Amino acid sequence: MSYRVAIIVASDKGARGEREDLSGPAIREIAEAQGLLVTGITVLPDDTDGLSQAMAAICDTDQADLILTTGGTGFSPRDNMPEATIAVCERLAPGITEAMRNHSLQFSPRAMLSRATAGIRGRTLIVNLPGSPKAVRENLEFALPSICHGLEILRGEGSADCAVPTA
Repeated sequence: MSYRVAIIVASDKGARGEREDLSGPAIREIAEAQGLLVTGITVLPDDTDGLSQAMAAICDTDQADLILTTGGTGFSPRDNMPEATIAVCERLAPGITEAMRNHSLQFSPRAMLSRATAGIRGRTLIVNLPGSPKAVRENLEFALPSICHGLEILRGEGSADCAVPTA
């Protein structure tokens, strides 16, 4: 079973073409290296309604098993990804982002400032990741084995062979 992954980047400058996003491609690289199928990367302005609509559309039309977001999880007034995610989720999965924050504290005390969240809509898991490629790698490489196991359960494939090794 290869899970489908949609990537959403929250970046006002990226959406306007003023900055090249490096976090989305980092997510793609990690996911594909683990045998996951990336269905696309979408760069959107950090607008709560637009982000929520994009996530809901992916979930409601079963376009992906997993949505990984990057950016918009900090303290800036324009950081709206957690609010957008919470607005579309039917059930929250706080343990995922709690574990990522805890893991990230090994690398930076600023990890405690992350407002990232995770949750489920229908049969799709949504996980917020930080906006920097370095933090994306630290978090996703750590959390992906457990996320994949969660997908097995969510998708009703409790014994599916996940390509992500558990260490």
